[in-house]
Amino acid sequence: MRDESNIKALAKVHPDYIGFIFYSGSERFVGDNFDVRILDYIPESINKVGVFVKADKDYILEKINIFGLKLIQLHGGESSAFCRELGHTGIPIVKVFSINEGFNFNSINPFKPFCKYFMFDTECKTYGGSSRKFDWDSLSQYDNEKPVFLSGGIGPGDADSIKGLNNLNIHAVDINSRFEKAPGLKDISKISEFIKKIKS
Repeated sequence: MRDESNIKALAKVHPDYIGFIFYSGSERFVGDNFDVRILDYIPESINKVGVFVKADKDYILEKINIFGLKLIQLHGGESSAFCRELGHTGIPIVKVFSINEGFNFNSINPFKPFCKYFMFDTECKTYGGSSRKFDWDSLSQYDNEKPVFLSGGIGPGDADSIKGLNNLNIHAVDINSRFEKAPGLKDISKISEFIKKIKS
């Protein structure tokens, strides 16, 4: 999110999280001149999430302080050691893993002590999402030790399918491109309807 009127409108729908992308290579980058007074539209009950890709610790800490971030999403192949170091900030970490056909779910074990959540997303060549789903059946290999953010090409018609994933420890559903009118500009009516369906 970055547009003032769009943020104000979305806050009225009351999602659990609102994300800000701090990666200049993304077409949804929040930018260097974001007016932080816009954040006053977001009530404390909505958690602000910072999305980072291969960012250094000082940069992340700066954005935590300026934006009042409540959650950090690491999307750039960060190591478990980096997650351990960042964990000392006390801000919960969501570590993203790109899922492909041969993904080894044991590879996430070193991250478990330092991350509160895992996000499973579709593997793609660039950062920022592919608008494609991965095979959700592969998540049967996950041990559910950490709650999951489900991501990857989720659209308005997927609410019933997601609710059918009864054996997966889903904490949240990450929605983005299929709920946009343009990059970074959310379709409020689609999001409102999806929230109603997913929580019903």
